Amino acid sequence: MKLLAIDTSNRPLSVAVLEDTTILATTTTNIGRNHSSTLLPIIENLMAQAGLQPADLDRIVVATGPGSYTGIRIGVTTAKTLAFTLNKELVGVSSLAALAGNVVKEGQLVVPLFDARRDNIFTGLYRIENHQPVSVIADQHVSVTEWVQQLAQYPEPLVFIGTDVEQYATDLQAQLADRFVRAQAQLDLPQATVLGLIGRQLPPVEHIHDFVPDYLRLTQAERDWQAKHPEKEHAPYVEKI
Repeated sequence: MKLLAIDTSNRPLSVAVLEDTTILATTTTNIGRNHSSTLLPIIENLMAQAGLQPADLDRIVVATGPGSYTGIRIGVTTAKTLAFTLNKELVGVSSLAALAGNVVKEGQLVVPLFDARRDNIFTGLYRIENHQPVSVIADQHVSVTEWVQQLAQYPEPLVFIGTDVEQYATDLQAQLADRFVRAQAQLDLPQATVLGLIGRQLPPVEHIHDFVPDYLRLTQAERDWQAKHPEKEHAPYVEKI
């Protein structure tokens, strides 16, 4: 299976081309440039390095969030467009799961973390099983205080991973004591190679047009829509991308 993996869900941008478990070409940047202007040239360059044409691909794997609204939309829209126009399989993978997959120690509990502002975070709890991150506590948008309470039932070491961990490290370590373990800095950036290896084992989406990001909180468009339609407070807002 030849696949293209894309992660633009946060400041880092990572793209990889794989054939089964072999990495053919990959690039990861963390320089804050506009993903909308850099993603397609990077894809084109990596495909050329791998000696592949778009038609050679079997599957597109994309990080579905959580993270930056704009970043997620860029990646998901690009992946959907490629999958639809090329008639290829499309697979979505949690951005947090992909980051947790950077840890390879079997049985380890891993806590990937993205800043969500206002003392809230995007996070989840994963255990590494058979070289894959398996969800233990579902991804969520949560306050640090509430998250620590959820982690209290796990008396094992917890490996925290992600570039945003540092701003919460003091509070987390104070509450979790020696259960708080900081991942090595080189593991903090998402790697599309890991995303691709996870995505190659998952079933593709059935209907590409219905595939949407996992923001884990209301977007501004949703908040605006609900404000204008209070009578439909519990009705779903449907985003089209």
